[in-house]
Amino acid sequence: MNNFAKSPNYLVRNTRTQIVNASILMMCILMCMIGCTKTRGVMPHTEKMEWGYEAENGPDVWAQLSREYVLCAEGKHQSPIDLVNPTPAKLPAIPYEYYSTTSMNIRNNGHTIEVAYPEGNWIEVDGTRFQLLQFHFHAPSEHTVAGKPFDMEMHLVHKSEDGNLAVVGLLIEKGSHNVAFDPVWAHLPTAPGEMQHVENVTVDARLMLSLNGQVTDEAPQYLPSCYRYDGSLTTPPCSEGVKWLVLTTPTEISEAQISAFKAIIHDNSRPVQPLNERKLLVDSTGDEQ
Repeated sequence: MNNFAKSPNYLVRNTRTQIVNASILMMCILMCMIGCTKTRGVMPHTEKMEWGYEAENGPDVWAQLSREYVLCAEGKHQSPIDLVNPTPAKLPAIPYEYYSTTSMNIRNNGHTIEVAYPEGNWIEVDGTRFQLLQFHFHAPSEHTVAGKPFDMEMHLVHKSEDGNLAVVGLLIEKGSHNVAFDPVWAHLPTAPGEMQHVENVTVDARLMLSLNGQVTDEAPQYLPSCYRYDGSLTTPPCSEGVKWLVLTTPTEISEAQISAFKAIIHDNSRPVQPLNERKLLVDSTGDEQ
């Protein structure tokens, strides 16, 4: 019997094999297409752009740069805010202990100038102690008072044992030269990523917060009158649950000091955010605490 006598069965088997192979090929193509589609869908988030303050990466688009930054657009307790029409309240005084230091790291992180502070410095808010981690600066100010911005703003960032944050804000306006800032200003790192380790120079955060340029040896001391509200970080990821304490009385530094900072860092401020349903309080007892 020749091969042509077997051709019908052969053709059936061959046809089945071709169908199976074609099905497998189609499935592979489909899976590849689905995989490519998913990859394209996550690309903007896996290759996130570095946030900043320019049009392409600034506050208006922070939430679009990464899923981690979603609160920058959707959060309801965001900072900074306009400090206007606060409710006067008799609030517990806020004790603090800041010690002068003769050693510090000053870093230009590309967004601000940040000064790391040594351990053992703290404030106490509502019975919880928060350790001072660092302070940094914004120009112009992030918070405004009844719509008025200030030349600069200093943020002293604190963290509790359970990971919560409290930030003391100090508004800064142009005026007299302020010697309390000289030790930092003399070593401002000019390039992004640059850090300067400084020894044998005395930095005293108490003097920076002092309304009269003087400090006492009493411990603890107490913060002057503050605006108080619950807010967020003012930079990505805009995490909420931050206790804000912004001193009601601004401090002064000279025009030359302001210019020296702005020559390195400027326009690093997030616009004010809606207050929504939050309470903005102010000490009714003023500086008598």
